[in-house]
Amino acid sequence: MFRDHCAVLNTPRDRSCLSEGEVVPRTPNENLRVLVRRSGWSYSQLARAVRLVAAEHERPVLCDHTSVTRWIAGTQPRPPASTFLIEALSRKLGRRITAQQAGLTRAPETSLILSWQDDPLFRLGLLVEFELDPARVHLLEAGTYRPSALSPPDPWGPLGSTVTAPAPATGRIGGAEADQLRSMTQMFGASIAQHGGQAMRAALAAYLAHTVTPWLHGPASDSTHREVLSYGAQLTLLLADACIDADGHVATQHYQQLAARLAADAGDHATVAIALRAMATHASSLGHRGPAVLHLTQRAVEHARHAPPAVRSYAYAHLAVVQAHHNRRAALDALASAERIHPERADTPPGPFTSYPKGALHYQRAQTLDALKDTPGALRALNASLHARTPGEHRAALLTHARLAEMLLRHGHLERALAQWYIFVDEYPTLRSPRTHRLLAVMQGQLRHHIRHAGARVLLARAETLLR
Repeated sequence: MFRDHCAVLNTPRDRSCLSEGEVVPRTPNENLRVLVRRSGWSYSQLARAVRLVAAEHERPVLCDHTSVTRWIAGTQPRPPASTFLIEALSRKLGRRITAQQAGLTRAPETSLILSWQDDPLFRLGLLVEFELDPARVHLLEAGTYRPSALSPPDPWGPLGSTVTAPAPATGRIGGAEADQLRSMTQMFGASIAQHGGQAMRAALAAYLAHTVTPWLHGPASDSTHREVLSYGAQLTLLLADACIDADGHVATQHYQQLAARLAADAGDHATVAIALRAMATHASSLGHRGPAVLHLTQRAVEHARHAPPAVRSYAYAHLAVVQAHHNRRAALDALASAERIHPERADTPPGPFTSYPKGALHYQRAQTLDALKDTPGALRALNASLHARTPGEHRAALLTHARLAEMLLRHGHLERALAQWYIFVDEYPTLRSPRTHRLLAVMQGQLRHHIRHAGARVLLARAETLLR
């Protein structure tokens, strides 16, 4: 789980914002007009906010002030533009706006609502049920990524205080089941790290649905129930990680929030810290680095104080990345703490929730230094990250090659960037997913500016073949 990846939002344009209804509107949308007026935005500002929300979901849309003018005149924007419009207004007004309240009757209303208050066992069963149902899996992505959901209850209260075992002190669920969960957590974590999440998502969801959920409801001692809850939280976090490879940012947020709640109910500070840090990392990758994300990262560090050194280093490393956008000194201090605390691999037990690879720490150093405008230091850190990656970190290594190529090209090092992109293209078939597909499309867009270079032309031709 202690892996760090970059997110690139450049994708082919989605013209849904400009493809409104073909019928001339009958009546103006007074509801939308009032909401826009209350927001204080101009039509151009609202259009820009809609584009920013769309970009988070890798669905860039073309809309401007004339689009907003038509919507207020009564033309219905087609989904997903309508969904992004509602989310933009919700963020600005600080409350959840429904499609009906905005007069957007064509916007999808059936979506899962993020909530810290729901019964976590019920929610786990519901989410994996949707995940495994081809007719309903799309509902996991029917909404939008919501920065407003980045604030867990404060305080949680004593961790684990709300948990009661569902049966008497001696029960059917015991040490054998806990041992199996530990093994399966390591197996799924290693498989995702090696082969990517796309191939593991359905199998992991099925295991949660058919094995973990029944055990969470089964008779067990209090200590065993907490242990099963903790492994359930970790497996849910791995499912969130798998969803990132599918560019499923809404589903990822659902699972990360649920994992944090399950870990809190289990009294597991280490997994709470990892879950909160994962939420903050995901938010950062989508461009959210404001006070809410900083606070979430700080909460992860607080919980990590009760955790082993690998978890503490993991939490401090991302605090450095976020602080780099707020306070240079604080960022460097957090990075120094992460490096000082980081244990040698031999001193930590293997596993996705017990070890923090050195290559991942170097990657976080690169992100921090890049945000601080130390390009030479960031490039050295990315190369160190690649050097430290093991064969079992295949996915992280491939994404690091892509990140290094982008940074090199951005700073005019074409030949060195091409060398990194060649590695990415060679390995692309081993990690084919919406995420790597998007990165390949990003490479195409960047290299078209260098079409006269023979090496760039070769890569563009290979990418064209792979994307067919």
